[in-house]
Amino acid sequence: MISMRLPQSKEAKISFTIKTRTILSYNADQFILGHVVLSLRHNTLISHVIKEMGSDGILETKAYDPSLYSYETAMEALSSLITQKKRGEPSTIVEKYGKLDRMQMYVEILGIKEEHMAELKIIHVAGTKGKGSTCVFSESILRECGFRTGLFISPHLIDVRERFRIDGLEISEDKFLNYFWECWHRIKENLLKDLPMPPLFQFLTVLALKIFICEKVDVAIIEVGLGGKDDSTNVIKKPVACGISSLGMDHMEILGNTLEEIASHKAGIFKPLIPAFTVYQRPEAINVLQKRASELTVPLDVVPPLDPKELKGVELGLAGDHQFINAALAIALCKCWLQETGNMKYYFQNKSSRSNLPEPFLRGLSTAHLSGRAQIVYDASVKSCKLLDEQENSSGDLIFYLDGAHSPESMEACARWFSKAVKESNSSRFEVIGESVENSGRLLERENLHSRKTSKQILLFNCMEVRNPHVLLPQIVNNCASSGVHFSKAIFAPSMSKYNKVTSAASLVSSDTATENLSWQLSLQKLWEKLALGKDVAVNLESNKTTTVSPDEHASHKPISLNNHFGSTAVFPSLPLTIKWLRDSVRRDPSLRLQVLVTGSLHLVGDVLKLLKR
Repeated sequence: MISMRLPQSKEAKISFTIKTRTILSYNADQFILGHVVLSLRHNTLISHVIKEMGSDGILETKAYDPSLYSYETAMEALSSLITQKKRGEPSTIVEKYGKLDRMQMYVEILGIKEEHMAELKIIHVAGTKGKGSTCVFSESILRECGFRTGLFISPHLIDVRERFRIDGLEISEDKFLNYFWECWHRIKENLLKDLPMPPLFQFLTVLALKIFICEKVDVAIIEVGLGGKDDSTNVIKKPVACGISSLGMDHMEILGNTLEEIASHKAGIFKPLIPAFTVYQRPEAINVLQKRASELTVPLDVVPPLDPKELKGVELGLAGDHQFINAALAIALCKCWLQETGNMKYYFQNKSSRSNLPEPFLRGLSTAHLSGRAQIVYDASVKSCKLLDEQENSSGDLIFYLDGAHSPESMEACARWFSKAVKESNSSRFEVIGESVENSGRLLERENLHSRKTSKQILLFNCMEVRNPHVLLPQIVNNCASSGVHFSKAIFAPSMSKYNKVTSAASLVSSDTATENLSWQLSLQKLWEKLALGKDVAVNLESNKTTTVSPDEHASHKPISLNNHFGSTAVFPSLPLTIKWLRDSVRRDPSLRLQVLVTGSLHLVGDVLKLLKR
């Protein structure tokens, strides 16, 4: 037990040392909240201390076992906030207050006031597809303009800290733990009978607001989680600007079965008199957006796609032709933000002109990065880069094309991107995981070696059961085939990550496949065979039959067929076995280059990235 006397001022901050350091904050109007931070080697462990201030000004604190507050413990705490075992299942929690009412209560518990929210100067973005890319472009542009930026996006692929970026970098583990446990305990200790701990996304949203306020960012770019009107992020009352990216049919179990219903949810982020921007939409969607904007006296601009000529030869940091739509929306949002905050004159002489983008905008557009969206990764584990004078190739090449598309529209865009990327073999998009490439010439060397190899395309697919693969898979087959790209093999494997568990980058990968239920993957396989191979097979996606496949059975798969378009299909019991088989295939055949499209689920994409980085 530690006792010390604090000054009787209205507000004071003190610090003292216990082994390493202790930081306590004191506000005479409220309960005292503090924490002890102990740094042990490379791990920062946080223990929480809190007591009510006595009348004599004595603050008593008790330091708990710091091992209870490790990063993995934080992940377990976050996992406890997930109220559904599977996507689409109804929550079993009976709630007295509406979601936004609860969000406001959590915000107030954390001491976040309206003036704090106003200081964030928020850009708020909703949409079906492209909203994450729009946010990333916007953050990158304003950071290149010299502003301190905060970015909150979802979901994460490998580690939850990916959702929180400060100045373009995901928040450090030390800072994350600091803010996480402060918010966790403060909410925990102020719960009411009808106010439980917030579900996962609600907690992450208020955590993001707390982080950005404490980090004193100049601008916070906030991506809507789901919908808009009832989304947790809609606790934001006065953003500087709102954006709505392309709309389509997704999350229909929550948002409705028509585009009009979905557009109505998205338009829920509009605020009276706050400027808003959207992109070209289908008539039934734009009509809803314009009607809602008119009701709230919102100036709504429809932004045309970015003309590549405006980039002056610079390439967008995010690949795919659809990114010209998202980049244009980001440019409009950033210009509006600069105008509303009095900074426009430093970058644009004519605010209505977009034909002459300033250098910070071009740098921001070209350096934007978002993992798992049109990302190409060269697997370096199969061999190391070779010098030009080394003629022998010990193995083939393995390249992963990763895109978390999971709606019909995004799947179509993914297929177009993959087909174009495969045909162009755009080496400038390669990211080598597992080794450092200091000389860009080495990628050129690798591409020269590619020209002497036989390229085959492989599909690695999985989607959540709430999705409709009858709609998703034809987009891949038809759009790739129309571009002359055909798959030699289609592989279906379950994701490692689970909807009801938050894991970290360091979490162990389970090797137990004996209990894996593969009925969903087997149904996907049958559907693919019916679509791509023309086989007349019955496809039952509702089957609950449990089927297990021996890992040894797949370890001996035959080499990739080089003579037909749709050589075969396979269901693998795990992703690690899938990656191993792909690597073994190119090791056996030095003349083979495998180009693997990983799509259908961001969970799948994240898991593959996690395996490639190990």
